[in-house]
Formats: sequence, C-alpha cells, structure tokens
Amino acid sequence: MATRSQTAAVLLAGALALAACGSGGEQAPAAQGGGAGKTLVIDTSFDLKTADPGRTYEPTGLIVGKATYETLLTFDGSDVTKPVPALAESYELSDDGKVLTLKLKQGATFADGSPITADDVVFSLTRVRDMKGTPSFLLDGVEIEKTDDTTITMTSEKANAALPYILPNPALGILNSDVVKENGGTADAQDKAEQYLNANSAGSGPYQIESFNVSSQVVLKANPKYHGDKPAYEKVVIRNVESATQKLNVQRGDSQMALNLSGDQVTNMPDTLQVKKTASANVFFLLANQDPGVSKVTTNAKFVEAVRKGVDYSGLLELAGEGSTRAPGVIPSQLLGALPAEEAVQRDVEGAKAALAESGLSNPTVKLEFPTELTVNGLSFQPLAERVQANLKEVGITVDLQPAPVTTALDNYRNGKEEMGLWYWGPDYPDPNDYLAFLPGQTVGERAGWKAGAAKELEDLGAKAAAAIGDEARTEAYHEVQRKLNESGPFIPLIQPSQNIVAATSVTGVEYHPVWQVDVADLGAQ
Repeated sequence: MATRSQTAAVLLAGALALAACGSGGEQAPAAQGGGAGKTLVIDTSFDLKTADPGRTYEPTGLIVGKATYETLLTFDGSDVTKPVPALAESYELSDDGKVLTLKLKQGATFADGSPITADDVVFSLTRVRDMKGTPSFLLDGVEIEKTDDTTITMTSEKANAALPYILPNPALGILNSDVVKENGGTADAQDKAEQYLNANSAGSGPYQIESFNVSSQVVLKANPKYHGDKPAYEKVVIRNVESATQKLNVQRGDSQMALNLSGDQVTNMPDTLQVKKTASANVFFLLANQDPGVSKVTTNAKFVEAVRKGVDYSGLLELAGEGSTRAPGVIPSQLLGALPAEEAVQRDVEGAKAALAESGLSNPTVKLEFPTELTVNGLSFQPLAERVQANLKEVGITVDLQPAPVTTALDNYRNGKEEMGLWYWGPDYPDPNDYLAFLPGQTVGERAGWKAGAAKELEDLGAKAAAAIGDEARTEAYHEVQRKLNESGPFIPLIQPSQNIVAATSVTGVEYHPVWQVDVADLGAQ
C-alpha cells in the first residue's frame, strides 16, 4: 500500500509551480501544424524536478517520463480500468495475488539500438525500489527476479492485485542498465546517474531528451530507433507558462496545447481550438478530526453527520464549473471500485439540523483550515471554503475559516492538528488500493486523528479489499469500504474538479490521463 509520504511534497511543489510565470529565458521553436517533421508546443505550469524516472513523481516529470521511457505495462488511451501489455507482451497474477509473472516482448530496443533484456528490467525496477527516491514506495515489499531471458517474476509479501496498475507509472520506466552504470548508476542509494539522465535519455520510448530545464522548458526529439509506431511530431517543446499566458498563447497560435486552464478560462474559446473537458481524478474532501485532544466537537459522530448532510454539493459543482462531477466516495469516477454516481450523499438541511440536535452540541464553532495559494485544476480552495461556511451556517454550525500559506497548512494537516480541513487527493496510481490510506491508522486517517482500532469493522473491510482478487470481487469490496466510510468516517468527499485541455484543431488524439496527463506520442497531426 502506498504510504503517500510524498503528498506534502507534491502539493507544495504544485503550489510553487503555480507561482512560476513566463516561460523562462529560453526561446522555444514556433508552433507548427502538420505531421512528421513538425514541432508541437505544449504550455503547462511546471511541477518538475528531474528526468530520472527512478526519482520523478511530479506531474510534468511524468509527462516527460511517459514520452522517453517505456514500462512493462501501460493503459490504452485514458482507460485506466485495465492494464495492457507494453514491454511485456503478457502478464499473469497468481491466484493468491502475490506473484506477478511477465513475459517480455522480443525485438524491442533502446534508443542506441541495443536490445532490452530481462537484466535491464531487474536493474531498473530494483533501482527504483532501493534508491529510496520519491516513487520507491510503489515497489515496497516487492521482489523482482529474472526467471529466464524472457520472464520476470515479481513477488509481493502480501496479496497485491494493484501491482499491474502500478507498473504503467512512468517512474517504473525501463533503463538501459549498461549506459546507466557507465554514468554512475547503481541499484541502491549510492546511485549517481541523475545528472546524466537529466541531459540524456537511456530508455526506449518514442522520444529522447534534447534539452531539459526544470524552470523553463523541456525539448523532446523523436527517437529514430523507436521500435513502435513513429510519433507524429518530430519535436515536442513543453514550456513553463503561467495560466493566463497559456490562454493567450494557444489562442494566437504560439502554442498548440494548454494544460492548466480553469473552467472559466476555457469558456468562449474560438472554433480554431478544441476544448477537452473531463472530471479530473482529484477528489476534494473535508476532514473532521477524531482526536479528542484537538476537538471535542468534530469527534462527535452526529456533528460529522450534520456536516455531511449540510453541504450543498450542487453549489460546489457550480463553483468548479463544467466538466466537474460529484465524488460519491473517496475513489474517483475513473477508477475501478468507484461508487455509482447515484450513491452520492444529497443535501438534507432538515436532516442535518436533526443530527446536530442529537449531537447535544449547541451552536458549535469549528475552525476550517485550507491552503491559500494552492490551485488544483484551476480551482482555488478559498471559494469552496466560503461556500461550505455558508452552507453549514444554515444548519447551525459556525465555521471559522483559517486560510494559511501552503507550508503552514500542510504542517498542520500532516501532523493531524487541523480541527477541520479542506484538502484534495490525487491517485498515486490508478487503483483503489491507494485509497485505503483513508482508513484508521493509515496516512490520511492519521491526518484526521483517526487511529488504528477506531473502526474495526471498517478496518476489516479494508483488509478484505486489499486481499481481493479479480475485478468483480475487488469492485464490490471497495464499494463496501466506501459505503461504510461514508456512513461513519470523518471524511466528506465533495467533488472532482474539471480537467481542461485546450488544443489546436490540428492536434488529434487529445485525451486526459489521470497519471501522466497527456501522452505526447499518442497525439496526431492533421
């Protein structure tokens, strides 16, 4: 199970990236339409630290990693409900869910023309696990072995039906082990290959790194020895640009894609542009702290029920804009195990007032903390918090808004000190297993002061879900977990904000992906 120890780092990095403005000092080639030999310019707000797949876990880095490295498994387009073969031609999970066997595709080569071997796979995955970079948790407790020249066996300590869904993550891209070792690479914490990998690709993906700057832009060039279908664009330029400038650039043709525009910014776009609107995989939620040392109010189950029934979810959707959707549970709609939309809690003001009366609390006041400068999918926390404040006032609950800089808010959130909090969760990997973090004693549970042993029935359901094998059994198990969590847990799932991608009409195949945002090699040109 993911420890989600990187949550704070990702949120903070996102906040810092949003503060960046302009595209830095480097000049990108002008955007060009058409097919092969042409350049595609993508504007985004950088959240980027490295091009080393074993160390990357930031959104922009995953775009780059997906383009430059291949993984054993992948997903077909934006569908994350079933992993499909990539460098592995087939895979099989044992009946007990502990052993994943992968057969390697033959004939695949790295960018230097050398064949991809089982030894390269073992080195690459072991390096991620043992280097202890940000993505190392993805392979915690997993042993990787070469069974023969075409077979890899991955053995987990416990049933791990999520592993096939984890392997498509670009952080698990397969490296040319000979090249990496020649440039300081090792399969442990002594590794020194990052500097080399920030300037050179050592993978087999459709693109290679031409230039890489964490604050301004990344330029990718087509891999002439790519063994798959040749990408439509010879060059891809990914630029760090503030969102208002992204809008101007894509409208005047200085770029061909903009990835970080809000719902308001994408309204009334000209016919020369296409707008892809879909719900993101980020789930906004409220937490009510269960630690009596933090609050005597939020530990009251009837108070939490009053909050759950008192929020005007439809009003929050209006704030989030077109493309956003309700979050019936903590698992977003794109993932296996998501609750059906019709099971979302509906506002019931009278029911909320009745629950508050049963709580024995008279006109309670609570503090609601949230980060100020952090924006997710173009949506700020402040208006959401203000709307929740107004909703709960109608119920008889006074909400004292406590906005704070993201570093301060994160400290209180991580340390379980918030009486109430407004936050969001994005998937570490597109599998429901990642959302067991909301249970007592787990990462997000602890942040809500919800200790192990606090809800034995729910914890037993979580253990059952973690061990379930097969899509049908897993879906039902995670439905049970979320229903119980909605009934008696300290979390109130709110909405999934919209994810907006704006592109020139000449760009085809535009799809939002919950893990790597966009697969540049899947983009066509007309």
